[in-house]
Amino acid sequence: MQSPPQPATMPRKEGALRILLAEDELAAARMLSQGLREQSYAVDVAGDGEEAEFKAAVTPYDLIILDLMLPRKSGIKVCQEIRAAGSNTPVLMLTARDGVDDRITGLDAGADDYLIKPFEYRELLARVRALLRRGPTPHVETIEVGDLRIEVRARKVSRAGKRINLTAKEYALLEYLARRAGELVNREEISEHVWDEAYDPCSNLIEVYIRRLRRKVDTGFDPPLLRTRRGEGYMLCADGVAED
Repeated sequence: MQSPPQPATMPRKEGALRILLAEDELAAARMLSQGLREQSYAVDVAGDGEEAEFKAAVTPYDLIILDLMLPRKSGIKVCQEIRAAGSNTPVLMLTARDGVDDRITGLDAGADDYLIKPFEYRELLARVRALLRRGPTPHVETIEVGDLRIEVRARKVSRAGKRINLTAKEYALLEYLARRAGELVNREEISEHVWDEAYDPCSNLIEVYIRRLRRKVDTGFDPPLLRTRRGEGYMLCADGVAED
């Protein structure tokens, strides 16, 4: 494999969160990625160290979960190289090794936290949330757009005091739009932040989810918050801007 480009260091616009999971055990990768997606994170998976380093180079992730014992290039080496290239993306190291020296080696390589296998999934989520709060992009606990209220940590949404139930992907899309409230967001930006690398840009999936959100967030409320600019993108705002 050719040497990858330098890890992506450009700042991500605040919004839904994208995670790189580097794990070579297929069952573990499947379980962890599915669980993270159910928490509204977009997740890309790498099965070896070289793939992980390459993906970290071309996509500005919010968090990297990095197994220590990866084929082709170890998690330690991957972490060292992305740090040497200037990336400050939070890194959570996973390993079956529980020795103090191993933990020190991982932290010295640039990892921000260390989790020993086997672990409780709830603990993984707690550490992910903690690292994201400490990450280079600040993430507020509550977002309000007009009478729409989003409690980020609890992933609870209400409007005018009425609870709104959303699926994980609906929530991720709404949170992203809410963090960019008042800005026009195009399809490319949404696909990059809310969906993972499996997203098909030729599909109408984004439009489908926008319609679902509009039914849940705007129907029965006034004024409508979710706007569409045909051919341009979407905007969440409370200032009564007319829809095209």
